[in-house]
Amino acid sequence: MIDIKSKNTEELNELATEIRSIILNTVGANGGHLTSSLGAVEIILAMHYVFDADNDPFIFDVSHQAYAHKILTDRKDSFSTLRQFDGISGFTKPSESKYDYFVAGHSSTSISIGVGAAKAIQMKNEDRIPVALIGDGSMTAGMVYEAMNELGHHKYPLVIILNDNEMSIAKPIGAISRHLSKALSSKSYQTFKGRVERILRYTPDWADYMLRRLERGFKLITPGVFFEELGIDYIGPADGHDIEELIEVFSIAQKMKKPVVVHVQTTKGKGYPPAEGHFEHWHGVGPFNIATAEQKKSNVKSATSIFADSLLKECALNDKIIGITAAMPSGTGLDKLIKTYPTRFWDVAICEQHAVTSASALAKEGFKPFVAIYSTFFQRAYDQIIHDTAISSLPVVFAIDRAGIVGEDGETHQGVFDISFLRVIPNLEIFAPRDEKTMYEAVRYAAKAIVPTAFRYPRGAFLCDDVFDILPYDLKCAQLLLDGSDILLIGYGNGVGRALKCAKILREDGLSPAVLDLRFVKPIDSESLTPLATRFNKWFVISDSAKIGGVGSAILEVLNASECVMPKIISFEYDDIFIKHGATSKVEEYLGVLPTQIADKIKKSLAP
Repeated sequence: MIDIKSKNTEELNELATEIRSIILNTVGANGGHLTSSLGAVEIILAMHYVFDADNDPFIFDVSHQAYAHKILTDRKDSFSTLRQFDGISGFTKPSESKYDYFVAGHSSTSISIGVGAAKAIQMKNEDRIPVALIGDGSMTAGMVYEAMNELGHHKYPLVIILNDNEMSIAKPIGAISRHLSKALSSKSYQTFKGRVERILRYTPDWADYMLRRLERGFKLITPGVFFEELGIDYIGPADGHDIEELIEVFSIAQKMKKPVVVHVQTTKGKGYPPAEGHFEHWHGVGPFNIATAEQKKSNVKSATSIFADSLLKECALNDKIIGITAAMPSGTGLDKLIKTYPTRFWDVAICEQHAVTSASALAKEGFKPFVAIYSTFFQRAYDQIIHDTAISSLPVVFAIDRAGIVGEDGETHQGVFDISFLRVIPNLEIFAPRDEKTMYEAVRYAAKAIVPTAFRYPRGAFLCDDVFDILPYDLKCAQLLLDGSDILLIGYGNGVGRALKCAKILREDGLSPAVLDLRFVKPIDSESLTPLATRFNKWFVISDSAKIGGVGSAILEVLNASECVMPKIISFEYDDIFIKHGATSKVEEYLGVLPTQIADKIKKSLAP
């Protein structure tokens, strides 16, 4: 680990510049989370200077801002492999380094982890203190307040560094707040405050009342009143790019031995002018040209943009359609709908649970909500889907983006579980488009549905070309795209394109595979499947989803309940593992699900 405790302020600032250069060059080449990591460099340097990284848990919320931490902790030489297959992760990962306390990738978990760690440290009577770095965006999620509610009650020692880089908690108060808060962060004030608290324990009731009223009145003109009312001390706001000031306030917080929020203000993208202040555009980027700030763009239309265009068309026909996303307006394509229909589409911040429950109430009032959230983030709203939507059979539409392999973000973001966890919920219909034309048909069907519906689509482009006839989704039936005589390939969603590519390879080798687009995984079209069991004794299922509880399982359940002859079913869904990070093609090759690999496995299974 780089020794920074012996460095002076000038040397630390030079190191900050060097780290920014490493981050910029690596993200420019590989892609990654740019602005958050550039903005947090001085904070992380001060954390490592003041606290003991070998003993104190360093907890990074989401951890997309932790690149400087990785560089400081024995990964400088391997940092060029960031987010590459078999390279280092873009998030904290304990299996990668002992200095990464927890796996992270989703928002708003850090304070809960910090509370749990603080409890354990107290029970073990150890002299350690957890340090949680959280951005102001993550403060929009309810889990943060659940954790702070307990923390303020039990007073576990925990330092929470609030990196305020966008929402600016102190903005309404301005210069007066900054002046007063800087005074509050001084060692003399903290000492004075502790003495006042001790005096209050021995004062008469009338004096106690007057002193507390005076103290509360003083708090009301500081930005820390909210945290203070929760029972958590507050220091700040401090300049998040002034290493000397950060070291001073972190040192004060360390010595307090109780829960404290250190509020620091930073600039996203600090050190790279094209990215400074451009919040979402530069948050997560693909490879780009550092000199020109031009990002490499694909000419292929993404499934997300097709969904957004389809929904935009449907909105013009139905004024009851509304949309909700949870802090991902551009990622889900709803940004263009928010601009077009600002009173009908909302970003509710990092609140997936609230998104689903509020959509359920809107559906009850006669609207048609489309809730567009990434597959991996829908996991956070599972109870709400069951309790608030499905039990009452309210016609909410769940548009599941980033379904399947998402590549470089790895285990915490691979969208492989949605079919498995949604399929068990009563009243819910689940289907998937295979291409641009069927995406429009899926949106049209969902807009008319009178029950909860969910459909999924991939991060990038569909693999299937728009060359087949379209059956209305109202029929809820499977569609035979290619007929054959030897074997049956069953595709679902983006798996249809993979099945068609595989069929082409097999046909070149003299086989005659049929290809079926399953379309609905719930309800499954048993009337179409049962006759196929008499024609083909080997079925191969291809879907970008988990094997356990997935499409293959659903087909087996339906056939088992029928009286048909059971074919042998082989599923090429994903095994029972968390899938590593890397370029999507590399990950798919590792999993053995490229069309060429599937074709080879099918041929081996057919060999005598």
